[in-house]
Amino acid sequence: MKIICAATSSAGINSPVIFLKPDTAYLKNNRPFFIPDFSSDVRYKVGIAILINRLGKNIARRFAHRYYCEITAGVAMTAHDLQPAGLPSAVSASFDSSAAIGDFVSLDELGADVSAIDFHLDRDGKTVQTGNTQHLRFSADEIIEYASRYFTLRTGDIIFIESDTADSVRAAIGNQLQGYISDRKVLELRIK
Repeated sequence: MKIICAATSSAGINSPVIFLKPDTAYLKNNRPFFIPDFSSDVRYKVGIAILINRLGKNIARRFAHRYYCEITAGVAMTAHDLQPAGLPSAVSASFDSSAAIGDFVSLDELGADVSAIDFHLDRDGKTVQTGNTQHLRFSADEIIEYASRYFTLRTGDIIFIESDTADSVRAAIGNQLQGYISDRKVLELRIK
């Protein structure tokens, strides 16, 4: 299992910035996130995650929707003080537990098209970040098409797409985070 992350908000870039997180980065729902001792400035950003449900390589955009049927909210953690020139790196963005991913929900169950799904993140009961898949610079299907040119997608892989509209928020010990797809809570974690 791999987590293929797409940072899509870089202005002037014609394709998503793709980077990988290892399976050790996967922080499952309701597990606490411990701020690592190697960073004094960890920040988080809400996004969506889609679960790949079949093997694929060089997937055309018009067929990309066939490779997933579940979605969730997630939180990408970044050691901001270790991030070179604002770009992701293995050290700053792919460390252990840096991808908090909620419980997946079937698109059929949501009754929604993946191109227009609201998602948001609450901190201590108050919304701090919002997004909608229609505002992503690159759609899930575009990212699948792009990423599958370079990486074989396998069943169980996760495509994580950071919100374009949310600014990152500094992590603080004691914060309780809740992630939502539409109005359904799919993620909860405490920062320690």
